[in-house]
Amino acid sequence: MSFFKKMREKMFRSSDRLSDELDALVSEGEAPETAPAPEPAAPRPEPLILGQPLAPRQPEAERPVPAPPAAPETPAPPVAPAARQEPAPTPEPARVEAPPPPRVEPAAKAAPMAPPAEPAPLPRVEPAPAPRADAARPRPEAEPEPEPARPGFFGRMFGQTEEPRRVLDDAMLESLEEVLIQADMGVETALRVTANIAEGRFGRRVSSREIKQALATEIARILEPVARPMPIYPSRPQVVLVVGVNGSGKTTTIGKLASQFRAAGKSVVIAAGDTFRAAAVEQLQVWGKRAGVPVLTAPEGSDPASLAFDAMTKAQADRADLLMIDTAGRLQNRADLMEELSKIVRVIRKKDPDAPHNTLLVLDATTGQNALNQVEIFRKLADVSGLVMTKLDGTAKGGVLVALADRFGLPIHAIGVGEQIDDLAPFDPDDFARALMGLDD
Repeated sequence: MSFFKKMREKMFRSSDRLSDELDALVSEGEAPETAPAPEPAAPRPEPLILGQPLAPRQPEAERPVPAPPAAPETPAPPVAPAARQEPAPTPEPARVEAPPPPRVEPAAKAAPMAPPAEPAPLPRVEPAPAPRADAARPRPEAEPEPEPARPGFFGRMFGQTEEPRRVLDDAMLESLEEVLIQADMGVETALRVTANIAEGRFGRRVSSREIKQALATEIARILEPVARPMPIYPSRPQVVLVVGVNGSGKTTTIGKLASQFRAAGKSVVIAAGDTFRAAAVEQLQVWGKRAGVPVLTAPEGSDPASLAFDAMTKAQADRADLLMIDTAGRLQNRADLMEELSKIVRVIRKKDPDAPHNTLLVLDATTGQNALNQVEIFRKLADVSGLVMTKLDGTAKGGVLVALADRFGLPIHAIGVGEQIDDLAPFDPDDFARALMGLDD
């Protein structure tokens, strides 16, 4: 658990960049989702519909509803039987839509006396729109109805309410593939991962945390078969040959592994086979003292194969459990250096046909996709049996480990996240995947 926290805080300071990119990916698509929220804009056409009848309702003024003063003038009861007023009710059914039909009846009786009142609508039209204006006043108040959507939107922006969400569609999947490729996961692996993520989620709205959790689950599924500790055999000594390119962290890795095996009760001997770089021998001697492990050296420029043979002889005589052989850093495109590595293997096998029992390839995480080429070449020359990934604290390209597992299926024994002796730990796929995605424990 403590190593996971260290991995989360230290290993992926830069992996926060990957986490931030996933957050941005979801947030970019979240705005168009909230834009249609102001659908309550639908009430805006309503005042237009109400306003249009206002113009034709000037004929409503012809029915002198506001003519209660004219009502006292009426000796209307005698005039009411006049059939002339029957055409007047014909417009009334069209206007009886309004709830005041009872008022229409007295108004209809007053209407016969109102032929002279036809000039009067000019002053009386003003009170008629007045109630309409009152009815229209609440309508502008309805325009702020879209406002309740805005507080929710701003709340999501400030993280005070629900997380931003985005529909998982083709556009989002393409962007997700680009993010994974930039993290050095490789094109083929990125496509496979995103396809598996889309299964069962396509078309649904997802948050960035849901995407990270799904990615972590998928990455852990790929890494699970290759997450295996370095096997220990009954052979004495068990020969562990450590190879890799210049600067990959071989010497530091040997010192850390020797310290851990020593702490587990194993007797360990180290052979400083990098005879071309004096600093490598001194560095390994420092680690040997720190771990309480003897370090066998040879003069600078000596044949490393000869040193490996002598180290095998001493380890067999001392009945050591493990013999760890450091090698010079080599570029995979230097045929002469790679041939020297092949020579070391041939000499070791003269002492033990099964040696080396483990060939660890140390990879620098900062090399990105170049690590794939290194594995390809070293497998042919040294029969690599397992991987150790170092310097994950200095890169956001830890996704290359997923690409390696997906392509080669080689065991990943350990990962390193710093220079301290406890900064190398057995590889745990779940912890690694969650740290890669920036998820808390």
